[in-house]
Amino acid sequence: MLPSSIQISGEPLSGAEVRDICRGLRDNAVRLLSLRGCRLCDRDFGRICRALAGATSLAQLNLNLGVVSSPSRIKQLAEALRTNRSIQSLFLHGSPLTDAGLALLNPALALHPALVALDLGDCMLGDEAINLICGLLPPDGAKSGLKELTLSANPGITPKGWSRLAIAVAHSSQVRVLNLDYNPLGDHVAGMLAVAVASSRTLEVLDLEGTGLTNQSAQTLLDMVENYPTALRSLVLTENSISPELQQQICDLLSEGEEEEEVAAGAGNTRQQERGREPAAHQKGNSSWICPSDPSSQMVLMTSGLGDSLLAETEM
Repeated sequence: MLPSSIQISGEPLSGAEVRDICRGLRDNAVRLLSLRGCRLCDRDFGRICRALAGATSLAQLNLNLGVVSSPSRIKQLAEALRTNRSIQSLFLHGSPLTDAGLALLNPALALHPALVALDLGDCMLGDEAINLICGLLPPDGAKSGLKELTLSANPGITPKGWSRLAIAVAHSSQVRVLNLDYNPLGDHVAGMLAVAVASSRTLEVLDLEGTGLTNQSAQTLLDMVENYPTALRSLVLTENSISPELQQQICDLLSEGEEEEEVAAGAGNTRQQERGREPAAHQKGNSSWICPSDPSSQMVLMTSGLGDSLLAETEM
């Protein structure tokens, strides 16, 4: 039987439901487990963690909105991740981790062989957490690392922390999607991120919605897009003090670059087909990125786009 999905949102979980979830994980019948905002006792949370530790079919785990609500639960999750080898996407958005909690979780994240997408949005993180996260974005030539990172709504991170992240992104050979929306970044941090984008050979999506940017930032980003070839396909700048004209100019330039890539890719596909080979290893998800006003809706869209391609690539 093919692995299925279990998706429950905002409900209390009964003992029978927990038993069914654990059975599905032990039988390797679950590919996606989402318990977003669900309420369950510590004992049942521990049972689920022990079951997912040995699950080999589970690719995506969503514990958003406070499911991982205490240091004891963080430790249980970390223990499960140390044993698990299959989880590729982990969503902890809205969990009160703090820097101390991420320090407990980080060793398991750093050693996990399959993890490529991590959501730590609204997790009460600060600069110490950024130091740990940078270790998950290894530089060129090092081990594989994250391809999708979400750090939305972590206002405790200072410009010093963001500058460290920008350096890590600039030198990462993996990261494709970076969501920093609803952080008080300002123009200074945006300038550092522009340098990081110009240096990165892989970053395709950068979300800076609601980050306190002005036309000064937009002009810097426009100059970057106009004068430096990058992998960037989508730059989200809504909910900032940026003129619609500047936003449109940036959008137009990114669209032009994408069209040129598609023409080149089409020629490459023709050559591959002439050789009798399919370029499957180079296929990517939908590059048309929609920016809804609800950040949680955006996460779903991103997961269904690039996230699916990340899962496919890892399976290859």
